[in-house]
Amino acid sequence: MTRPDLSELVLFHKQNAQFGTSYAVFVFPYGPGHHLKKLEGRRLDFDYKKKRQGKIPDEELRQALEKFEESKEVAETSMHNLLETDIEQVSQLSALVDAQLDYHRQAVQILDELADKLKRRVRDTSSRPKREYKPKPRESYEFGESDQSNGGFSCNPAPKVSAPHLDQPCCKALYDFEPENDGELGFKEGDIITLTNQIDENWYEGMINGQSGFFPLNYVEVLVPLPQ
Repeated sequence: MTRPDLSELVLFHKQNAQFGTSYAVFVFPYGPGHHLKKLEGRRLDFDYKKKRQGKIPDEELRQALEKFEESKEVAETSMHNLLETDIEQVSQLSALVDAQLDYHRQAVQILDELADKLKRRVRDTSSRPKREYKPKPRESYEFGESDQSNGGFSCNPAPKVSAPHLDQPCCKALYDFEPENDGELGFKEGDIITLTNQIDENWYEGMINGQSGFFPLNYVEVLVPLPQ
């Protein structure tokens, strides 16, 4: 590559001046933009002294010319180096932009998946019937004289609730049902569940072994229906 002349340097600088900080200065902090400003200053100094030739010492004029020629050579060399490495600089910048695009695409994908999960969670929660919390029955205690080491009172567990009679609304579990949310009633295949209410077309409310909650209709077979 041939070294650019002064006119090419000036043209390059003017074409990139629209970016505020010239492209050349961005790539090389002390590149053509910096050297062109220095060159322009020395050219003005040389022109001024040249007009005063005869009124100032010849040595002063000669030094101004040497400085101008020196700056011109440095600016041309800097421009040559810039053009030689321009492709490499742009390639690195392109790779950086590609990496940024890939990062933001992945971020958008993750956020989209998270948004979908949250929307499904909201829909599931909205469609589930609301349940009022009912505490478990407490164990009964009998106080009195006793030789037991627990301080003179005995602890009798709450009596087990027997299976419901078939003269009251009930159903039989067709499959095992494991509760996934608060308020749901778990049971095993073959269990007989007392029906207390039908929440909607998909959910029953019932009791088994002293526990109450709601469960899906398609997991049970109704033996004695609820009164209409």
